[in-house]
Amino acid sequence: TERIYQLVQRYCDLARMFFEDFSKIALGEVEPRFNAEISKAIDRSCADPQDRQILKMFLTFNHSILLTNFFKEPTPGALSFRLNPAIALKDRPTSLYPEIPHGIYLICGRDFMGFHTRFRDVSRGGIRLVLSRDKTTYERNFATLFEECYNLAFTQQYKNKDIPEGGSKGVILPDRSWPNSNGGNVVAGASIQGPLGMRSCFTRYLDALLDCMMPEQSGIYAGHLKGRPEILFFGPDENTAGFMDLGAEHARVRGYPYWKSLTTGKSVALGGVPHDTYGMTTQSVHTYVTELLKELGEEEDKITKFQTGGPDGDLGSNEILISKDLTIGIVDGSGVLYDPSGLSRAELTRLAQRRVPVREFNRCFLGNGGFLVTVEETNITLPDGSTWLSGAELRDNFHLTEYASADLFVPCGGRPNSVTTDNVKRLFTSDGKPKFRMVVEGANLFFSDTARGILEAAGVHIFKDASTNKGGVNSSSLEVLAALALTEEDHSSMMCFDPACGGVPPTFYETYVRQIQDTIVENARNEFRAIWTCNQRGISKVQATKLISSKINGLQDAIMEQFISMCSSERERLVRQVLELAVPPVMLQHLTVECILQRIPSNYMAAVVGAWVASRFVYSQGVDAAEVSFFFFLRNLLSKAPAQSIAK
Repeated sequence: TERIYQLVQRYCDLARMFFEDFSKIALGEVEPRFNAEISKAIDRSCADPQDRQILKMFLTFNHSILLTNFFKEPTPGALSFRLNPAIALKDRPTSLYPEIPHGIYLICGRDFMGFHTRFRDVSRGGIRLVLSRDKTTYERNFATLFEECYNLAFTQQYKNKDIPEGGSKGVILPDRSWPNSNGGNVVAGASIQGPLGMRSCFTRYLDALLDCMMPEQSGIYAGHLKGRPEILFFGPDENTAGFMDLGAEHARVRGYPYWKSLTTGKSVALGGVPHDTYGMTTQSVHTYVTELLKELGEEEDKITKFQTGGPDGDLGSNEILISKDLTIGIVDGSGVLYDPSGLSRAELTRLAQRRVPVREFNRCFLGNGGFLVTVEETNITLPDGSTWLSGAELRDNFHLTEYASADLFVPCGGRPNSVTTDNVKRLFTSDGKPKFRMVVEGANLFFSDTARGILEAAGVHIFKDASTNKGGVNSSSLEVLAALALTEEDHSSMMCFDPACGGVPPTFYETYVRQIQDTIVENARNEFRAIWTCNQRGISKVQATKLISSKINGLQDAIMEQFISMCSSERERLVRQVLELAVPPVMLQHLTVECILQRIPSNYMAAVVGAWVASRFVYSQGVDAAEVSFFFFLRNLLSKAPAQSIAK
C-alpha cells in the first residue's frame, strides 16, 4: 500500500484524472469502461512497467464500478463499491478464482476493510469479523482478505446445494487500534476489536450495503444495474452471531421491506432459529461421523477424537454435547487441553453447557500425562520434553504436534488453511502413517484441497466442509421460509417468544425446529450416501463433494431456466408435489400449499423447486446419470402429484 500512496503523490495529475473518471461513472454520466485516453497518459508519464500496471488498476477499478454510495449525502459511515466481477477478476488465474461470482462488494470504513461476494443473484451466507492479535497477523489477514472472502463464498456455493439460495460470504477486518487513539479510548478501550468496536464495524458495514440495496432512498445512481435490484441476505459467522438481531432491527429502522429475512440466526424474540442454541451445523457434521462409523462397523464410544474449537463456541460446544467418543485433546482460543486417557466427559459437558473456554477446565480431572496450557503462559515444557515460548505458539501449532493423534479429527474452529501442502506431512507419524484415520470437517477451509488429497491418498477417510457443515444453511433457509410464508400476526405469535420476559417456545416453533433438524439429518445422510457410492467407484471423497455440488448447482440453474417455459399444468403439478415434500409438515398443516404459494415470491418458489428436484435427482441417481434418467425421475415425481391445478 505504501507504494500505491507514493505513486498517487508522485502523479497527482493522473490521480485527479482517475477521480474525475470515477465520478462520471458513479454518477451515471458515462457507462463503465476502461478509459483508453487516461491509459495513454499513464504510458506517457510513467516509465516503470510495474508502476504503470499499478496505476492502470485505478482504471480497471473504475471500469468495474456498477454502484456506489460514495456520493451519498450526508457522508456515509463506510463506503461501498459494487464491482463487476467479470472486470475485477479479468485475466486472474482460474487456480485462484475457478468461477466468476455474480457480485463483489468492497466496503471501506475509517477503521475497517471488508468484502462481500456472492455466486448467485439470490444468495445467502454469513458475515465474519476477522480479528488480528498482532501486527504480523493483521498484515497477513489484510493481504489475504479478498481470497478468504472468495473461498468462503465459493465453499458456501457448494454447500448450499440443498436450498434455494446460492452461496455468499462477507468479511470485515477491523484495524488493530482506534485511529489516533494514542493507546486507548475512554469508552471502548484500546482496540477497535473490542465489543463496541466490532459492533460499530458491523453496523457501518451493513449500512453501506443497505445504501446499495435501497438506492432510491439513499439518493445514489443505480442505472448501471439495468433495473436489477440488489437483494442480499446475511447470516452469523465468526464473531458476528450476536449481531443478527441488530442487523434486522437496523434494516427495519431504515425502512428495508424485507428486514425480517435480511439476517438469519436471529434470537427467538424475532422468530430466529439460532444455530448454536439448536446445534444446527453440528447436526450435519455429526451425521457424517455416525454414518461413517456405521460403514466401518465401529461404535462411537470406542473411538478417540481430537478437536479444534472449544466449548465456548457453536460447533465446539455442540460437538461435545452430541458426541459419545473418548476426546483426548481440544484446542480453542484460550489454550490447549489434553489427556491421553480421555478428557472427563462430565467436565467437558459442564463447560459446553456454560459456553466457557477450555481455560475453565478443572485440572483435578486430568490424568497422567494430561495438561492444560493457556495462551498467557510462557516458557512451557510439555511431558514429552518439548519446549514452547508461549501458550499462544503452542495453541497455533498443537494440531501439528505428536500429541494430536486419534481415530477421529473434527476441526470445529481454526483459521483457513491451517493445514496445507507445506505442513500436512506433520499429520503423519515418523514411519509415514496418518495420525488420524477419519477427518470430518466442521470448520470451513481448515484444510487446503491439496492437503486433503494427500491425506485421502494415504487412506484417511476425509469428508470436506462443503458437505459436512451445511446444516446451518439448511436451517437458515427454512427460517427464511417461515418469515416469507407466515403472516405478520402468525409469525409473531407462532415463531417469536422472549425468554427474558418469561416467554416459552410456542408449540408450532418447537415442532418446526425439530422438523428442521430432521431435514438437516436427511440431507446429510443423502449426500453421505452419494459420496460413499462415488468413492466405491474409485472417485475420491473430496472430489465427490465437488462433483455432486457442481452437478446439483448446474442442474438447478437449468431447471430454473426451463421452469417458466414448462407446460402450465405440469409446472403447477411439479410445484405442488415439491412443496408437499420439501416444506416441513407442520407448516403445510397450518397453511396448505395454496396459502404458501400466495405469499412466497414466484422467483423464490422457482428456486425452491429447482434446488429440491436437482438435489434429490443427483442423490438418488448419481453424478453420471444420463438425461433420460432425469426424464424418468421427473415423470415419476409428477405421476405422484395431484392432477388439479394450483394456479387460482
